[in-house]
Amino acid sequence: MTDQILLEIVTPAGRALEAHVDEVTAPSIDGEFGVLPGHLPLLAALKTGIVTYRKGSETTRVAVGPGFAEAGPDRLVILTEEYAERAQIDPVVVRKELAEAQAELAKLEGVPIVSIEARGGAQSEVDARVQREAWIGKENWLATKLDLYGDPPPATQRPFEAYGAVPPPAEDEVPLASE
Repeated sequence: MTDQILLEIVTPAGRALEAHVDEVTAPSIDGEFGVLPGHLPLLAALKTGIVTYRKGSETTRVAVGPGFAEAGPDRLVILTEEYAERAQIDPVVVRKELAEAQAELAKLEGVPIVSIEARGGAQSEVDARVQREAWIGKENWLATKLDLYGDPPPATQRPFEAYGAVPPPAEDEVPLASE
């Protein structure tokens, strides 16, 4: 058994990072997980967030977009759409892009989030839903970059973004006042 892990982060543009490290923490869709040397095999879906790795006494943080991670006893490979290091981030540009994304999201606020396909919704509603999901993804990525930089934006709460708002009860399910 080795005393280090080979950490590789790969994007569509190629290998973004390759380092021998002592431990890694990454953001899965089910919560953060850590990998140490000797880790059992693991496959995890990743959400946008911060990957932290330690080599000796030096800890480094990088931002990754959604993707997948495969871990083993001596290796962790992260496949992701996005990657950023703190030195690459211009907070002024990122804040401007974040404001644009939030303005686009505000335009889509009136479009229902509930399953449009299940309601037989119009194609324009489906397109708006896809656009909203894309803008939320961009908003999350930009917020993560600002968090990595050390200047995170205020938290945004979108409680129904994954599953849609709760539909109103059917008429036959509404209790009468006399019941």
